[in-house]
Amino acid sequence: MAGVPVVVVHGGAGDWRVVFEAARREGLDLDEGRVLEAVRAAALAGLEALEGGGSALDAVVEAVRYMEDSGVFNAGVGSALDAAGGICMDAGVMYSEGPRAGAVACVRHPRNPVVLARRVMELTDHVIMCCGHADRLAEELGLEAHPGPSPRARALWSLYKERLAAGSRPASWWNRNSRAARLLGILPGDTVGAVAVDAQGRLAAAVSTGGTTFKLPGRIGDSPVPGAGFYALPGGAAAATGVGEAIMIAGLSLRAVELMRQGVPAGEAGRAALALLERLTGMGAGLILAEPGSAAAVFNTASMPHAIASPALKEPVASIWKPTMIKL
Repeated sequence: MAGVPVVVVHGGAGDWRVVFEAARREGLDLDEGRVLEAVRAAALAGLEALEGGGSALDAVVEAVRYMEDSGVFNAGVGSALDAAGGICMDAGVMYSEGPRAGAVACVRHPRNPVVLARRVMELTDHVIMCCGHADRLAEELGLEAHPGPSPRARALWSLYKERLAAGSRPASWWNRNSRAARLLGILPGDTVGAVAVDAQGRLAAAVSTGGTTFKLPGRIGDSPVPGAGFYALPGGAAAATGVGEAIMIAGLSLRAVELMRQGVPAGEAGRAALALLERLTGMGAGLILAEPGSAAAVFNTASMPHAIASPALKEPVASIWKPTMIKL
């Protein structure tokens, strides 16, 4: 089924007001304007790939790669640090043709984990590769190396460590990372993601993240798990953001895609999946969704930077504070 091309991106669900306040307090280069500019540019990068004859898969990889390179989000060069002060990244892609999926977990070498996830899908018979073995594949493929933690990530990690050492002790295994992150005014794990429909009606989804701030080394979230952090089948594509453990338990992206395949419009499908997540886990999250004819960015957290770009729109629609649902 052919459709109007569209690309939807997100920069992570959470309370971005606290993020901006913390950035001002610590003198960090991060504000609302910079975040909106980054998601708009990412959506346009994906749309440019489509308009250049690329597929939906090309579009989502280009959009996510832009966000990985931006340094604005917790992905790629902007990745947060784990409890040991290191970078440990996850990423995944899925294409409705096949369908096929590829993902990487706990990788440190590639500048762009989403590109390595695509290579896993295209060059191997596997869906997920992890740790040093995936890093060696990235090196063998000649993928650009990660430059190491950004100054902003190092500063936030140091601040986090100091405040925890001063006596801030989150209470339970389930929420200790998110509670500690709120004490510092930063997001616990703002995954980036993209979904797209191309002119032939093919769909794709891609995600990338540095993971939960101050996570235990070796922790794997929802981003490399098809059906949790991302999913794409003929009829619908979705990418999720939030607390990965909750998203995995709910199978959030798969549930949203199955609703779209049953004829539920993208926005309504996303809201229904988020309501189920909240009933099952008590957690909030965000979803971006696309299907031939409609696209949406919905969330039940305080905010989620996102943008939607399409030839049917004069310019990308972007927001941080309000959900967006459009028909094409």
